[in-house]
Amino acid sequence: MKKTVGPLCQRFATILGGTPQIVNGVCTVTRIIPHRVTILGRRSKSALTLAALFSFESMDRKGRALNLGETHILQQDVNPFISALRKRNIMVTALHNHWLFDKPRMMFIHWQSVENPITFARKTAEALKLITH
Repeated sequence: MKKTVGPLCQRFATILGGTPQIVNGVCTVTRIIPHRVTILGRRSKSALTLAALFSFESMDRKGRALNLGETHILQQDVNPFISALRKRNIMVTALHNHWLFDKPRMMFIHWQSVENPITFARKTAEALKLITH
């Protein structure tokens, strides 16, 4: 049975420019960030190469939730993006590659916070403006 997306999840998704769904009871948002990517010389339009994912869960009585984000990012955007997240008190937890022989070189970055999910969405949306399309 597919769960209905509530108004908070919908607002979270709207701020992040993505599509909401409830997965395992968690508000999960997918946003495609378009880049022309090849792997092993072949064009990829897969969500595995182009999707950004965001979620929130475990809301407490004060309205704070565990917020998570991840996206692919071009190498030249890594430092400005990390700086933007840190400036907004969002913890960057991982930076790594997923694919070999990809062009341009794509990195994948993960971040997290415990705060109001709408606040997290706004902070993340501001930082995402720094990613080259």
